[in-house]
Amino acid sequence: MTSKDRIATRFGAARGYDQAARIQRIAATELARRIASRHADTPPARILEVGCGTGFLTGELRRLFPAAHITATDIAPAMLDRVAGHMPDDARLVLHHMDAEAPDLKGPFDLICSSMAMQWFPDRTRTLRGLADLLAPGGLMAMTTLCVGSFRQWREAYARAGVTCPMPEYPSADQLQAEWPACGAGLWQDAEIVDTPTSPLTFVRELRAIGATHVEHPPATGTQLRHVLEAAETGGPFAVSYHVGYGLFRRAAWPGVFVTGTDTDVGKTVTSAALVRAWNASYWKPLQSGTDDAPSDSTGVQHLAGLEPARIHPPAATFGASLSPEDAASVAHTRIDPAMITLPRHTASDRPLVVEGAGGVFVPIAENYLMIDLMVRLALPVVLVARSQLGTINHTLLSLAALRARGLHVAGVILNGPPEPHGRSAIERHGRVRILAEFPPVAPMGPEAVAQLAARLPTWDQMVRDVP
Repeated sequence: MTSKDRIATRFGAARGYDQAARIQRIAATELARRIASRHADTPPARILEVGCGTGFLTGELRRLFPAAHITATDIAPAMLDRVAGHMPDDARLVLHHMDAEAPDLKGPFDLICSSMAMQWFPDRTRTLRGLADLLAPGGLMAMTTLCVGSFRQWREAYARAGVTCPMPEYPSADQLQAEWPACGAGLWQDAEIVDTPTSPLTFVRELRAIGATHVEHPPATGTQLRHVLEAAETGGPFAVSYHVGYGLFRRAAWPGVFVTGTDTDVGKTVTSAALVRAWNASYWKPLQSGTDDAPSDSTGVQHLAGLEPARIHPPAATFGASLSPEDAASVAHTRIDPAMITLPRHTASDRPLVVEGAGGVFVPIAENYLMIDLMVRLALPVVLVARSQLGTINHTLLSLAALRARGLHVAGVILNGPPEPHGRSAIERHGRVRILAEFPPVAPMGPEAVAQLAARLPTWDQMVRDVP
């Protein structure tokens, strides 16, 4: 019997699951709340739930989205039987026996979710990538799992008793963050839930009742367990901490990248033109300002990359003043509604899209809305453009930290200017990022120069394949 078979058997035999799984119910309810906040305007039509258990989250999903078609899956057939008992006569519910690491369903799904099942995935990275492939463009993946720090008090009791704890080590939120697929943007948040079983022995019995005993580590013997229980009873009332990670991931609606910079005039437009030329891509500048002083960036990219007009998508808004979009709009006696900034129409077979931002990541677009908020909504991987000269390390590392704090995937950095190996090395090491290319000064700047710069870039296939 394989490890997965043993896990399925244990959970299938867990007759006391609904009564003992208090933390699982709390986590499912909170995950449902977070899902609802992301789908306030556009309810999902097709939902895939992975590791549905007895249906805590399934029931919440049906309450939130009564018209949705839900496919609930689990590795334990007995669990699916219990969901069927809890939700009889639901014509829009399909129950399917499936291993999440080898999904046998066809997408796309608007929402893929799972509560407290990820900790049983031996290869989370591969599993998440496989599930992301089933997401519709712009679709949401929502997960919970146990994180580092879970069962701290129980582990301490084992340590005091001098017994090796059989519980596995759980990942940190940072580790989970690094495992998101590169095809979108995702963020993990860690929340602590403190449970107070009536006694350490009750805690052990409840773990067994829900089937949450670990098959990869030898359990304590009877004598050892007695010592652990005695150690757990010392020092006051017994409590157990669960650190639950809540992860939300949005798949980008169109393959491509968002080009931003560490500052203004660092070479974003030339870089965008080079990326468009290298990838035979389309181009979109959502917000354009400064047209009173110079031609628009869209015009510049069209000329530099030699694009036909159909591959240049018009901005959502254009302003004459050379200011941030928010201030440029104010000078024009108007304001920008972020909701109006939507991706151009496209099909799944369209070429990649290069989106160029205005200024850096914290440039204001509207009240309480910055450029990074737009980047999160579009969920595209980010190409960060920086100068190569002195000072670039600080600006670049700050920008990288800001992007990652919002869950954005950084595809890489492009350095503009004379090569500076020390700065490059520091950015690679401390920023944990790849340098996509170094663009030396080229004069005059025109289509031939952009073609030379484009030759320094990885191809689009390499970008998609060589995920760092």
